[in-house]
Amino acid sequence: MGAAGQGLSEDEVRSIREALAAGRKPRVVFTVAAGQIAGQLGQVVALTDPAVSDEFVVVRFGRDELPFSPTDVAVAPKGAGRRPAESKAEPVPAEAAAVEPEFVLDRVPQPRREEPKVETVEQAKTEPVEARPPARRAVKAAKPKGPAGLTVTLAYAEGEWTVAAQQGGKVLAKPYVLKPAEALRMVALVDVPGVHEAVEQILAAERSEAERQAEKLRAELAEIEARLAELREAG
Repeated sequence: MGAAGQGLSEDEVRSIREALAAGRKPRVVFTVAAGQIAGQLGQVVALTDPAVSDEFVVVRFGRDELPFSPTDVAVAPKGAGRRPAESKAEPVPAEAAAVEPEFVLDRVPQPRREEPKVETVEQAKTEPVEARPPARRAVKAAKPKGPAGLTVTLAYAEGEWTVAAQQGGKVLAKPYVLKPAEALRMVALVDVPGVHEAVEQILAAERSEAERQAEKLRAELAEIEARLAELREAG
């Protein structure tokens, strides 16, 4: 059984899936990762596909059924949420079963000491006793969590521009190659001077390399054409 602060282990998720298949709804307790509802109890009513979302544990909490991640809940201890069995002890006498007051005294009144009698008897002054109402724990309704964040990455490496997309732990698009013009249009949407300067440096380096290769090919082509002219004259 996992600790309340560690969430569900893989074995516990597997056990919960088997219990749901058998028609049971296992009890769980919310961990510190769940926020303000930590320590509250709920029932697992379904397990969705973890490949689609990290929050695949559907828990019934009050009247709501909300998705949570395995780190938000842990297996509830045995007996949690159950009422203790009624005791079969002999009935308590009426005097012992007197109802206790619903308030708590801050101070226990001290026994009054008899003062010597004088001509006038002054009534003892008593201090008011404050009563503390029983503390009540406020329970706030759990807020449904939104969809996992979406990340789109534009990268440049080894002379190629690539783009990839990922939502939470799911890969939506693996890195694929873009044309430089398409990459420039995407970069133009980012209004950050440092990004534009970095792209300009990359483009300048690529143009310089392309011009160097073009000059090399022109020189090789000139040599080939001269050799071909010599062969034609010889023929």
